Amino acid sequence: MDKQAVREAVWDAFDEGDQGRFPFPPHDRIPNFAGADAAAERLAATAAWESAATLKANPDAPQLPVRRAALRAGKTVYVAQPRLRDPDPFLRLDPTEIPPDEIDDATTVSGVSEYGTSTAPEDLPHVDLIVAGSVGVTTDGARIGKGEGYSDLEWAVLRELDAVDTDTTVATTVHELSVLDGPESAAGADADLPGPDAHDVPLDLVVTPERTVRTDTPYARPSGVDWDALGGERLDAIPVLRERAPGSE
Repeated sequence: MDKQAVREAVWDAFDEGDQGRFPFPPHDRIPNFAGADAAAERLAATAAWESAATLKANPDAPQLPVRRAALRAGKTVYVAQPRLRDPDPFLRLDPTEIPPDEIDDATTVSGVSEYGTSTAPEDLPHVDLIVAGSVGVTTDGARIGKGEGYSDLEWAVLRELDAVDTDTTVATTVHELSVLDGPESAAGADADLPGPDAHDVPLDLVVTPERTVRTDTPYARPSGVDWDALGGERLDAIPVLRERAPGSE
């Protein structure tokens, strides 16, 4: 199976079963799932969560409980601007600036834009924990997103800015259907799964409503942006990359 075949298998499984949650259909998105709150609670019980002061989280529905839990725990949350199109590519949700009774609103997709503070690249702090949305994962840390590549590109940007490093934990919260080598795998127990590409960011933690997997991943993290693989159209559309591309000065 190639990555798109895996995505389709996972999306179809959510669509055909009763484990998907709004928004529907699950196709072409990070699928929301029953038990997302429980997965967030499991993540919040890990040492990586406890020690993190600053998170970067994706804006998708299944990680909404993670964003809310982080702010309630006094952690600062960064969310990428859509497609990194803004010169200040991340929005900061600061728990000291958001009243407790407004956290639910502030952490929705629309609320992040309303409550978040645009942050210049040079003002980004060290990010202790990244929480990524996933379509499919394996217990050794491989991750498949929805196919646009922005999650991995956000890591690469942060790495270029020295905002992430070997001390940054990368985690995801998913349903067991998305654990491709797990007992409930949507891809099937005998699926021939694709390996990660060089730009793919491996996971340290895979958290489902039922379990927490420390992957001890054998896969290497990208050391930054793969400029040779980055198309000119995408480079032109993302200011933070365009300004830092080799030969841009």
